[in-house]
Amino acid sequence: MSTKESAAIGQLLSLLESRYAIRVLWALKDGHPQTFRLLQDSVGGITPNTLNTRIKELRAAGLMDHGSHGYMVTSMGADLLKRMGDLSAFASKWAASQAKKHA
Repeated sequence: MSTKESAAIGQLLSLLESRYAIRVLWALKDGHPQTFRLLQDSVGGITPNTLNTRIKELRAAGLMDHGSHGYMVTSMGADLLKRMGDLSAFASKWAASQAKKHA
C-alpha cells in the first residue's frame, strides 16, 4: 500500500471513528431522505448537538447532503455503504461467536 493510500484510509477512518458517524450514515442506507428528528430517532441515543456536528462533518466530507425532503447520502456515501454491505452478515456471525464464548 502506498503512502498516499495509507493517508487516504487514515483520513476516512478518522472521520468514521467519530462518535455516531457510522450510525448516521447507516441510518440513511435505505436511500430515503430523513428529517433531522427522524434521523436522530433512527440513530438512537444521539444528542441534537452531536448529530448536528456529525452532519456537518459528513456533509463536508461529501458523504451526505440535505435536500428538499431531508438528509440523504450522496453517491459517494452510497458507495461507502455498499462496500460496508457485508457488515450486517459479518456482525451476525460475530455476535453468534461471542454468544458461544459466553455460554
